[in-house]
Amino acid sequence: MQSHTLLTCVFVVAVNAATLNTPSMTSVDYSKVPIKEKPLFQPPLQEIADVLSVGLTSTFETVSVSVADTPDLTQSPYNLITPGLTGNAKLVEIGGPPYLLPLVQRDKVYDLAALARHFNSDPALLAGAGAGPWPHIGVNCEGIINLSIHNGSVEQGTRIVSVEPVGAAKGTSGYLQRRLPNTETRTALLGNYLFSEGKPGKVIKVVAKKRIGPSNFITAIRETLKNHYGDDKIVGLGGLFMLRAGKVKFHVMPDFSSSALCTDADVDNWLHFFEMRAPITHVGTLVTGDHGLDLRVQHFHGFSEHGDGGHYHYDTTPDDVHYEGYFALAASIIRVDAPEETHAVGRD
Repeated sequence: MQSHTLLTCVFVVAVNAATLNTPSMTSVDYSKVPIKEKPLFQPPLQEIADVLSVGLTSTFETVSVSVADTPDLTQSPYNLITPGLTGNAKLVEIGGPPYLLPLVQRDKVYDLAALARHFNSDPALLAGAGAGPWPHIGVNCEGIINLSIHNGSVEQGTRIVSVEPVGAAKGTSGYLQRRLPNTETRTALLGNYLFSEGKPGKVIKVVAKKRIGPSNFITAIRETLKNHYGDDKIVGLGGLFMLRAGKVKFHVMPDFSSSALCTDADVDNWLHFFEMRAPITHVGTLVTGDHGLDLRVQHFHGFSEHGDGGHYHYDTTPDDVHYEGYFALAASIIRVDAPEETHAVGRD
């Protein structure tokens, strides 16, 4: 793996010399990039609830898992753009970390409204974690995707979070959260999204308090399901979880690195880390296996009404933490424009 990562680093540096100053920031044409779709295993929702009810007790002192209807997720503190998560629910992964690392490939800009049109999906919800549309503000940023389409009209609830001021040294910077206008439907480089009709319906509800194990909330869910269903039955969930109490470690990407980031240590040295506070809404996806598609197996970003937001790592106040999650069971995973040359760097 180490030699493979080094080889990839050299290859992408060569590619980026040509793409660093791409004059046109038009979005990727979905008819001209590879798209693959594979089915996911769909056990009964109650079975998943039962598995998680037992498995999560090694990570949290208090656990409650059930099959439930979603509350109206458009209401505070959830602030999703649709009332629910279900209706032909699938997962989508676009691009991947090799388009960001070792050096950015700036031509990898994706229009999510165009993606929904490509699949003839209306109504549609796209919600999850990705890189924000850097052409919109001129610098790299986190994207907390929260976008709906109904009768051809876009309603944009997506937030982006950038390091402020631009160019600030690590340890001296802050961050700024902004909401995208309805006219801006792009993302960039990489992303993991729930793709559904955004309808109310039955989902898996997970409430967990006081962390007593080493895993974060999403890792605990994913590993519990993987341990139960094994490598042959790949399960995928997409949705939303609230941090109702406690604090969490997030990162916010600064502007693109001018030097190659070839290891996870390089990436950690580049990222800006912050402790952020509840309440925070997180959106994203998880899968229990790679499915031969070079998947990022879990990825969640958070936003809030008080301005905190970014890429979720784990809670920093285990005694106080309170999670409340709602997850739709996905029927399939759609892989869009997977990098031909790949590596395992930057996937935490």
